[in-house]
Amino acid sequence: MELKILPMTVHDIKGVAGIEEMCFHVPWSRESLRIEIEQNRCARYFVVKEDENILGYGGMWLVLDEAHITNIAVHPDYRRQGIGRLIVNTLMKTAIKAGIERMTLEVRVSNHPAIALYKSFGFEEGGIRKGYYANNREDALIMWNFHIGGYFDENQDLN
Repeated sequence: MELKILPMTVHDIKGVAGIEEMCFHVPWSRESLRIEIEQNRCARYFVVKEDENILGYGGMWLVLDEAHITNIAVHPDYRRQGIGRLIVNTLMKTAIKAGIERMTLEVRVSNHPAIALYKSFGFEEGGIRKGYYANNREDALIMWNFHIGGYFDENQDLN
């Protein structure tokens, strides 16, 4: 499988919306996705493709000195193949290149595979947002990495 990770464009919205619908109880609308990539100057979104098929995507907001991961989703048929890892890696490198050192996110407390992925990139548990998810009032685990550059210093090249 030859994967490419590219900045998300309006041409990717249909495929990304399909993954959103498969992965989330309350998916982002196509209009919300369009606004993120066309109008939100703080937003950076990427898609992972094999040929022209979108297998996953992820995004973040760069706000002042902090990056906030908004969404990461991988098509259910392609999970556990390193796509989520590729997305997190790309988001972190993009933030570092923008001069950002801290990164945060929220994840469902029941999403153990995602929590393990984030911990493998140096994220730590920082707190709980009670009843964060609207569909079932599940709590969100807040995770932080206060020195994302340090992950690459210790574990791999930034390029």
